[in-house]
Amino acid sequence: MASIPVDIIEEGTGPDTIVMVHGWPDTHHLWDPQVAAFKAHYRCVRFTLPGFDITRPIDRAYSLDEVIDTLRAVIDQVSPGRPVILLVHDWGCFFGYQYLMRHPDRVKRLVGVDIGDAGSHHNLKEMGAKGKLGAVAYQLTLATAWKLRGSVGDAIARRTAKLFRAPAPQERIGAQMGYPYAVQWFKEAGGFGRPRAFVPPCPMLFFYGQRKPFMFHSRAWAEKLAAQPGNRVVGLPTGHWVMVGRPAEFNAAVLDWLASGAAAPAATAAGPMPEAAAPRS
Repeated sequence: MASIPVDIIEEGTGPDTIVMVHGWPDTHHLWDPQVAAFKAHYRCVRFTLPGFDITRPIDRAYSLDEVIDTLRAVIDQVSPGRPVILLVHDWGCFFGYQYLMRHPDRVKRLVGVDIGDAGSHHNLKEMGAKGKLGAVAYQLTLATAWKLRGSVGDAIARRTAKLFRAPAPQERIGAQMGYPYAVQWFKEAGGFGRPRAFVPPCPMLFFYGQRKPFMFHSRAWAEKLAAQPGNRVVGLPTGHWVMVGRPAEFNAAVLDWLASGAAAPAATAAGPMPEAAAPRS
């Protein structure tokens, strides 16, 4: 499977490389505050996911294998002889987790933001009927926007992003960014099939936003993750974009965890999971 060409942006210096992967409806710009905080100590690498740069219109959806192979090509290019630190959010989590399970030797540490065992039995049970209906509604809306594309599809995508208080500027958002939802719901590009359930093969730091109508992980998953040596789970009073809602706390927690080394003792989750009540932001 051929990878999709992307522009790779590298900043900073250090023995370790952090590869950052965003989700919907973002681009590599999502990580600007993180690069500013990390580049004095780490080599920071980022790129915009295939299809998410609306200055490069696409006429098809990209398959799971194509996106994973693109991530593989990026990591092999920027760090051919040394495993990287992977920092992922939203769809970046989905693609990054699947990549990691295929290439566990290429990632030494993982930072996942707000997506855990999304869609698992435990997660769906905790979401409840209202949460599941909300998730299906926005995902089908974005999948439909991708089908429509053009000015109508773009308007739907931008309105949805505004409703969710997505930090990306409206002018950078387009319907074509919704192709992963079309792959998921309409089986474009062959669908996602049955992706492997994610079990991190390396130390993991997991962040989640506490102020959302529903969670993208289950309590059981977070508790099991936090109980493993070297892992840490951190909840912050934000919406889905944790690194934007509380950048100082987020950046400090990442740097502290990375400095602790792979042999750090197990950490417990940051308090009990609150019942989600505030709107996603």
